[in-house]
Amino acid sequence: MTQDGRLIRGERTRTAVLDQALLLATVNGLDGLSLSQVADALGVSKSGLFAHWRSKEALQLAVIDHARAQWTALVIGPARSAPAGVRRLWAVHDSRLAFYESRVLPGGCFFANAHFEFNARPGVIRDRLAAELRDWMAFLTRTAADAVTLGEVRADVDPGGLAYQTESLGICAVMQAPVFGTGPTFHRARQALLEHLHSIVTDPTTLPELT
Repeated sequence: MTQDGRLIRGERTRTAVLDQALLLATVNGLDGLSLSQVADALGVSKSGLFAHWRSKEALQLAVIDHARAQWTALVIGPARSAPAGVRRLWAVHDSRLAFYESRVLPGGCFFANAHFEFNARPGVIRDRLAAELRDWMAFLTRTAADAVTLGEVRADVDPGGLAYQTESLGICAVMQAPVFGTGPTFHRARQALLEHLHSIVTDPTTLPELT
């Protein structure tokens, strides 16, 4: 096999491992993740994984990066097809809930679970998770600010506050869905943001109708 072939095979193995590790982390926790656990789930030797990650912490950091790439592709990516401003803010909320509904991750939301798990545990993992949260909230705030700048929502609307409300609804929905049911919970989360946006937009026709 050529060197390029080995590299391709190595990258495929790495991606397969991270896919499995991400699934396991949403169920058993990021701290409960280990090379042995992932190796057993994939039916491979633990020693083979050491070629990619030399420690549990290195694997955890790689899983965070993998989760971000997945979130960017499946949540942010679809929303970017909507026009900048209030329609994009609504689209990212809708695509986020659709991501949860699809159960791509059996444990709901990797980032929500990991933040609750590590919030009171200073260290490298907590710092990386905090950086991811800051980036995400900055994205939501910029999206909300675009809506203000474009005149799509009232000028007195605080973009940071609107971003916080959007995030709160997403977190609340994914946490409550296993208890109260996926259908009713995600419908309520969509309606709650849609009702709020309708109350602050300058042109209600830019948004879907309330149901």
